[in-house]
Amino acid sequence: MNTDTGNRGTNRTPGSAASGGTASPMGFRQALAEIRKGAVVVWWSFFDWLAVISWKALLAVSFLGLLLGGFLGRPAPVFVLIVVSFIIKIVARGKRRAELQANEATRRADSEQQERAVLEARMQALQAQIEPHFLFNTLASIDQLILSDPPRASRMQQSLIRYLRSAMPQMRDPGRPSLGQQVALSTAYLDIMGMRMEGRLQASVSVPDGLKSAAFPSMMLQTLVENAIRHGLEPKPEGGRIEIGAEVVDGQLAVRVQDTGVGFVPKAEAGVGLANVRERLQVLYGGRAELVIGVPPAGGTCATIRVPYELAAAAASA
Repeated sequence: MNTDTGNRGTNRTPGSAASGGTASPMGFRQALAEIRKGAVVVWWSFFDWLAVISWKALLAVSFLGLLLGGFLGRPAPVFVLIVVSFIIKIVARGKRRAELQANEATRRADSEQQERAVLEARMQALQAQIEPHFLFNTLASIDQLILSDPPRASRMQQSLIRYLRSAMPQMRDPGRPSLGQQVALSTAYLDIMGMRMEGRLQASVSVPDGLKSAAFPSMMLQTLVENAIRHGLEPKPEGGRIEIGAEVVDGQLAVRVQDTGVGFVPKAEAGVGLANVRERLQVLYGGRAELVIGVPPAGGTCATIRVPYELAAAAASA
């Protein structure tokens, strides 16, 4: 019994005593890695703390550190730590300022993007309210002309088809349409309104073909044309003339709508339309675009939209 017990007590595998007495190299390396990670976390926490703490608070902490270092008889290491902290504070302040500027720029970009999305949604909702009124009146005019003047009814129907063909893609995708699309839409609209106003409206379009590939915001030209007819020509018994033109001036695309109507009179409805144009220009271009209202020497009103001259998406990718 005693012999067996002694054998069991001394029955050990080779190398077990050494492994039990010393740590393995793998465990030592893992411990060092954990210590290194902890040191990195502490360092960056200290760095970030120096970035946000005020100079007044840092001076107060430094003064207390000097007192504590003198009390412990170790003023030199504390002084070195304070000097290093001041240097890190200067570096950290620049890093903090850059982070704040980056965060502010990101926040502003997100805010502008949301504002642009809201404004475009509001524009589409407004257009959805205007379109049925215009369409119903046009269809009613076509219905009346079918009996009294069939050729004229056919021409109005063809103009309505052209208008819808230009408007529908823009309502589905109001991205970066071209000036040519906007001119086609407004020309079809002018043809319809010319027939509905029975000769009281004359229109001319002088937009160079080379500018029709330029980017121009959706429905803005249409808004100016509608405003000129509704508030300039329709109140005038004899009607008048509308001219649409475009040119590039100092790197900007200037698109104008000039009429010979009663002149610019600020009204609630006109104000809403023009205010909407200005708001959209501000959101889309910031201070790089504008709407200018002028009075030509011969009377009437001239509304000009100036935007940076850029190619539309389709033209740029072609």
